[in-house]
Amino acid sequence: MSELARFGVSLEKTLLDRFDQLIGKQQYTNRSEALRDLIRRELVQRQWQEGSDVAGAITLIYDHHRRDVISRVTDTQHDFQEVIISTQHIHLDHHNCLEIVAARGKAEKVQRLADALRAIKGVRHTTLSMSSTGREIE
Repeated sequence: MSELARFGVSLEKTLLDRFDQLIGKQQYTNRSEALRDLIRRELVQRQWQEGSDVAGAITLIYDHHRRDVISRVTDTQHDFQEVIISTQHIHLDHHNCLEIVAARGKAEKVQRLADALRAIKGVRHTTLSMSSTGREIE
């Protein structure tokens, strides 16, 4: 575990009250952990913007009855196999499938994969959840 450093922060009372309400809803036990998460989130976002090695999860929903959608999803994944760690396919109902793609690599390449999957005709919804590889963020 890394060494802890303490510091003071000055905030307007109304801003602090709103922050306390927010962290209460998110079930943080204290302000310190909430602040740590805010800082980590900003650092992860910078890693993505700067093109560092990152990790992420791409989720997509599609109608598997739609012509060629499965083969296009698979072909796209093969085109980006150097950043794909794993995929999981889930049958939601008779028509809809959920695919989860775990990816790791340069931020630009992971983003291009998410964009390519999103652009496939028949894919109804796609999200990219960005994270860090954990190496540079404590």
